[in-house]
Amino acid sequence: MKQTILAKRYAKAIFSIGQENKAAEEYNEVLKGLSALFTTHPEVSDALTNPLYPMEVKEKVMSGMAASMEVDEVMGNFLRLLVQKKRAVLLPEIADSYQEMLDEAKNISHGVVISAIALNKTLQSSVQKVLEKLTGKKVELTTRVDPTIIGGIVAQVGDLVLDGSIKTQLAGLKDSIKGRE
Repeated sequence: MKQTILAKRYAKAIFSIGQENKAAEEYNEVLKGLSALFTTHPEVSDALTNPLYPMEVKEKVMSGMAASMEVDEVMGNFLRLLVQKKRAVLLPEIADSYQEMLDEAKNISHGVVISAIALNKTLQSSVQKVLEKLTGKKVELTTRVDPTIIGGIVAQVGDLVLDGSIKTQLAGLKDSIKGRE
């Protein structure tokens, strides 16, 4: 829990600077790229977080990565600060928190639609439009197929859950029949 709070603080700090400098999108790309490197290449995370390596080596690695990504001075300083404060391990969480803040600033929500069979583009678009009307935000949908819901769809955007699955309807019918006995 403490790590998540720290990650959000760092993300909030760099996000506010990114907005001031009109570089919020650019910073997001840098953080996403570093997060991907950090999680897919264990040698990168080891080079930045292993206590056996001297701080100078860790700083040099981060500076080299920042230079290769051609980040601006502010982002470079931010990344070096993470290494100096021994917070480089938070990079993936910082990137996730930053993305959430950027989406919130752009009025974008992420949603999931679960259906018994794959939805065609037309139906997916219709569901997306309905969810956008209900939430008042632009919705980016992810679809999943789950045959156990039998039919219908389950849509979730943030706290809003719309369950129109046959499985849920059958469960409700079963409960109402039991209640009458």
